[in-house]
Amino acid sequence: MIPAAFEYYRPKDMDGVLSILEEHGDDARVMAGGHSLIPMMKLRMADVPHLIDLQDVGGMSDIELTADSIRIGALVTQADIIDHARLAAAAPILREAALQIADPQVRYMGTIGGNVANGDPGNDMPGLMQCLNASFTVVGADGERDIPAREFYEAAYMTAREDEEVLTTVTIPLPKGGYAYEKQKRKIGDYATAAAAVQIVKDGSNCVSASIAMTNLSDTPIYSEDASAALVGTAVDAAALDAAVAAMLEDIDPTEDNRGPIAFKNHVAGVILRRAITRAWSRA
Repeated sequence: MIPAAFEYYRPKDMDGVLSILEEHGDDARVMAGGHSLIPMMKLRMADVPHLIDLQDVGGMSDIELTADSIRIGALVTQADIIDHARLAAAAPILREAALQIADPQVRYMGTIGGNVANGDPGNDMPGLMQCLNASFTVVGADGERDIPAREFYEAAYMTAREDEEVLTTVTIPLPKGGYAYEKQKRKIGDYATAAAAVQIVKDGSNCVSASIAMTNLSDTPIYSEDASAALVGTAVDAAALDAAVAAMLEDIDPTEDNRGPIAFKNHVAGVILRRAITRAWSRA
């Protein structure tokens, strides 16, 4: 389909972006790579009379690594994440997840900022960012503020970012331990039927910390404290896996659609989560 008519803006700095947002309010939307927003506009699922392209705004295309954190600009593409050797060494789960997003054409244009800011429950990065306990920096007329990823998503396409704020940076504490991002989808380029992000820290034969989040199984990504806690203090044996899966199934709320009925999605969620935990434990 063809989107409804809209005004297109390409400001050169953040002041210009914020000025347009202030003028037009919720009639304006910002676009990073466009691979989340433009399809919604074409399907007439999003009415955007004023579209602001961020591509000419500087300062949001860098990846910075410090001793204890990673900062990724909102305009960093999935391909940038895949190709960044230091990032892959410091947080390999990011590369593992990015390689499973759509196809190379999308990954060369799709950005991390667009992926996390849009609030699409099917996107891969929101659940991963919850697993990694990331925070999102947003800027508006009143300045900057940081929002934890685990508090950012309120409902499908609804987030804690105000209409006149722009997400500029993703900050991730340096990950530790074993990791895995597992995804089941019908075909290349499709959203996940279910996906799981897992981080596990091991001491000897015991799990000392765990973080688990899942994608496209509710109207928001689901970070499950109970599923994570089910692994802590165990040797991640069959009983612990069963407990983690049972806890996650209590937290998710899938709906029937063209990816399958609810019972099937619950089954796939369990299979994918077991696979992700097992692989993360083997890497811990």
